[in-house]
Amino acid sequence: MERRLWRKLWYFLWEDNSIWSWIVNVVLAFVLIKFLIYPGLGLLFGTSYPIVAVISSSMEHDGEFDQWWHTQEDWYVQQGISEATFSEFPFRNGFRKGDIMVLVGRGPDQILVGDVIVFASTLRPEPIIHRVVGKDQSQGTWVFQTKGDHNLESFPFEEHILPAQIYGEALFRIPLLGYVKIIAVELLNLVR
Repeated sequence: MERRLWRKLWYFLWEDNSIWSWIVNVVLAFVLIKFLIYPGLGLLFGTSYPIVAVISSSMEHDGEFDQWWHTQEDWYVQQGISEATFSEFPFRNGFRKGDIMVLVGRGPDQILVGDVIVFASTLRPEPIIHRVVGKDQSQGTWVFQTKGDHNLESFPFEEHILPAQIYGEALFRIPLLGYVKIIAVELLNLVR
């Protein structure tokens, strides 16, 4: 009896093409990702946000690196960051809205100018992903400054980021996969 039940369940989940099978599979995938895979990756990478979708264009570069650099050069040079230095940074060509970024937890002493971090801001509900353009240890604590590569300058909320606000550092990107989340969130917002 029990074996027969398992066969029916297996058939329903993997072979049945009904709308109910499809709905159960979507719910099951969501539950597995939300409560098993995502927390597992968080433990493995040492951060509560192991994967984030890029939801803005603030890190996009217009054209090739040389073309982009000439539109941004003055600001970076004022910060003491030369073209040669920037060209050695991770994600030197930026990334796009819709990309997925995989993060790793890092201590403040491990985060360098040029690294891309994800941090919390009191001004926005969603985490922000920008490049570190300044780092200072004053009064015993690290303070970071970030800037979106596409933005003309740092916003005021980016000029005093404390280690407790940082979720992690970007390790690598998966192009365009973040649109799955962006579209799902936009559809949920329409339903509300």
